[in-house]
Amino acid sequence: MTTTAKTTAADTILAIDLGKYKSVACVHDGASGTFRFSSFETTRSEMHRLLTRNRATVVIIEACLLAGWVHDLCAELGIRCLVANTASEAWKFKHLKRKTDRDDAQRLAQLYLLEQLPTVTLPPSSVRQWRSLIACRQALVGRRVAVQNRIRALFVAQGLPAPRGAKAWAATGLAGLASWARPLGECAADGLWRGLLDLSLTEYRQLCELIDQAQTRLDALGQQHADVVLLQTAPGLGPRTAETVAAYLHDAPRFRSAKQVSAYSGLVPRQHQSGEMDRRGRITKRGPALLRKMLVECAWCMIRYNAWARGIYQRLTGGGQRRKKQAIVALARKVLVRCWAMLRDRKPWHDPQTGPKPTLPPSKQRRQAQAQQRRQVKRRAAPAPAAPG
Repeated sequence: MTTTAKTTAADTILAIDLGKYKSVACVHDGASGTFRFSSFETTRSEMHRLLTRNRATVVIIEACLLAGWVHDLCAELGIRCLVANTASEAWKFKHLKRKTDRDDAQRLAQLYLLEQLPTVTLPPSSVRQWRSLIACRQALVGRRVAVQNRIRALFVAQGLPAPRGAKAWAATGLAGLASWARPLGECAADGLWRGLLDLSLTEYRQLCELIDQAQTRLDALGQQHADVVLLQTAPGLGPRTAETVAAYLHDAPRFRSAKQVSAYSGLVPRQHQSGEMDRRGRITKRGPALLRKMLVECAWCMIRYNAWARGIYQRLTGGGQRRKKQAIVALARKVLVRCWAMLRDRKPWHDPQTGPKPTLPPSKQRRQAQAQQRRQVKRRAAPAPAAPG
């Protein structure tokens, strides 16, 4: 979620353009209105020396891989640290004549002075590392799928039936595949594919072991996390999706509405408006891609095991075969909103078709009653149809 930082004229601003090896600092003195620049090595000791020497009121950095430990260091020193959202429109540099590290650092300070600096929330270190483990497990799964496709390609290239189905990757199926493999050093020139198969099967087994290690640790963390346990009360929502939603929606009350949490996930449509034209395009795809991926996969599962999700999907598709993918994306957004509401209210899942009907606010009840009265008045005032001649 993006917010805009507020400033005061007396602030001493330390804006830092972080680099992997070298960073540039821009210090703005609120009393004189001047800018000072300096370069330093991007190490923890040099950063600590810079922060203690300048005694800034606020430190501004960009959202990047280095932002985590810099933000934690500022918190240890009791210095306010803002993390700028580099995905906003203020970071579109397509038409700039010059772009340097000094310009980037100064731009951070200037946007803060103009109260136009878009900032993001940085979660604690434990949550960031939890997210990293979730992403690592997902990357390992992707590598395993790539190895499976490589093994299929080896068989197809030799005119042999390719392994397919879940049974092909069970113990019996892998034993059958291994019967075609040979150590690479023992393969003749026209049989190297058997050596490649042996290497691929070895890599596949190693990846399975790594995935098991990651999932075991994630399961242990999920059992200790109240949010993950709460989200799994939803039928069709498994531990992998629950932990992803809980990790990325850290501190759910920070989102003030369903629109904000939907925009954070990038599952809302783009708007193209000009003059009398106002249409909606494809989804923005802003925010964490892994969250969108897991929600879409979860939506496909929920239409099998969740009556509410199945009803939403059938309504969006009209009971036919068209617009299935668009309906799944829309359902994924609705699933995220319901998960956010569960975390915000600390209440387990209940099926809207069988659960208690939510009570509308009194103001909305009055508006609905007034609208119903107006419709009844219009029906009474409407002229009766003429009798056929």
